[in-house]
Amino acid sequence: MIYFSTRDNKHKADGLTAVLNGIAPDGGLYMPERFPKLLPEELSGLDAMGIAKKILGAYFDELTAEEVSELVEASYAGRFENEDLTPLVPLKGAYVLELFRGPTQAFKDVALSVLPHLMAAAKKKLGVKKEMLILTATSGDTGKAALSGFCDVEGTRIAVFYPEGGVSAIQRLQMTTQQGNNVCVCAVRGNFDDAQSGVKAIFASEQVRQAFEANGFLPSSANSINIGRLVPQIMYYYKAYCDLVKRGEVLMGEPIDFAVPTGNFGDILAGYFAKKMGLPVGKLICASNANDVLTEFFTTGRYDRRRAFYKTASPSMDILISSNLERLLYLVCGDKTKAYMEQLSRDGYYELSEEAFALLKREFFATRCGDDGAFAAIRRVFEAEHYLCDTHTAVAFDALWQYQKAEKSGAPAVVLSTASPFKFPRDVLFALTGSAPDDEFAAIKKLEEISGLLAPAALTGLKGVLQRHTDVVNLKEMEPYLIRKAEQKTW
Repeated sequence: MIYFSTRDNKHKADGLTAVLNGIAPDGGLYMPERFPKLLPEELSGLDAMGIAKKILGAYFDELTAEEVSELVEASYAGRFENEDLTPLVPLKGAYVLELFRGPTQAFKDVALSVLPHLMAAAKKKLGVKKEMLILTATSGDTGKAALSGFCDVEGTRIAVFYPEGGVSAIQRLQMTTQQGNNVCVCAVRGNFDDAQSGVKAIFASEQVRQAFEANGFLPSSANSINIGRLVPQIMYYYKAYCDLVKRGEVLMGEPIDFAVPTGNFGDILAGYFAKKMGLPVGKLICASNANDVLTEFFTTGRYDRRRAFYKTASPSMDILISSNLERLLYLVCGDKTKAYMEQLSRDGYYELSEEAFALLKREFFATRCGDDGAFAAIRRVFEAEHYLCDTHTAVAFDALWQYQKAEKSGAPAVVLSTASPFKFPRDVLFALTGSAPDDEFAAIKKLEEISGLLAPAALTGLKGVLQRHTDVVNLKEMEPYLIRKAEQKTW
């Protein structure tokens, strides 16, 4: 399989090289030359790991079937709560796809458990001897999942940047207490878009490139701008569909809708990739919080980041520059993508042609939900079903209800649940009771009492743990900070 840049298809690479590069030389994102066809009936007898093997094998055909199998087994076996990996829970009117049963209680675990092993396989196959330096910006969940996946992996270091004050207290503790001799975590004074822009600028910096070269590093990314991070996420769309067919809830070939809480657009884009591959996806419901730049885009055809930025109760979606949207843009606009990205960088906005916008309208439904709506959704689901969901999943529930009312849709619907409610205990508790203690761990305990659930030990165990990573930098300091880190023999 050949991959090429969204900004210039002259920049080509095989799949394994694309994974190691992370981002194309011109700043574009790698796209496959075609979508491999994979019908759900071909996968109906497989478990989650079996489905993952088929998908990864299709996109990275430089690897043998045995190599892919070993890679997937090493990624998932014994790391998730059960072999099901992403269980599907039936509720009245919808199904919840629980993507948070991995080691860091967030959906990012599904892909970031795979990426380190995929990179290791790529290095071995391509004969790369340099040490990988993984650069990552996070709005909360990617950081810990990437740190967990790459911790003490031989031949690899990882640097994670997160917005100071822009993640939940539990998310921050998950990162700042991270053990490992190859990990670095640093806060950035600004929001996620600042951190993400800083990382992209580092990739484009000649000074950083020279510093990395001098110290024997090959830079790459663990964000979903890396195609190796995006492809593993396709698995759970297929698995959800196959689960529904096995249960007799849908007939093979019958379309189902997916409601996805998203900020950077990677999670929902994986669903669109699945549809292009042959999965019977009906509508992809794009759920935004108050930072509703995607909602405006899918309802008007105009992408405009020149707006107020809000810190919300769903911080992993507090994003105004949705990097993965560039891949979707390429699919509908082709070689115009580069000009749109340049206009966004220069002017802060771009607007699609009527033809391109019409194509997107057929595939996506988008809406927003503020904190009040999310809190109401948490209460509604808990009171009706005694099911506890987090703030991001609540946004998706609200979006689904808006879609079903607007479109009068009766199609089976799956809500992607992206994080454990215990990662955001104060907000979830406030949604249920109208109050919450200042202390996160006191909120966790109260939430356990109300719900009858036990919080994951990986979260409760953070209490009192020494914070090892306390660095904070301004946006302009990210580049010299990383150059200094690259010169250090150990972290």
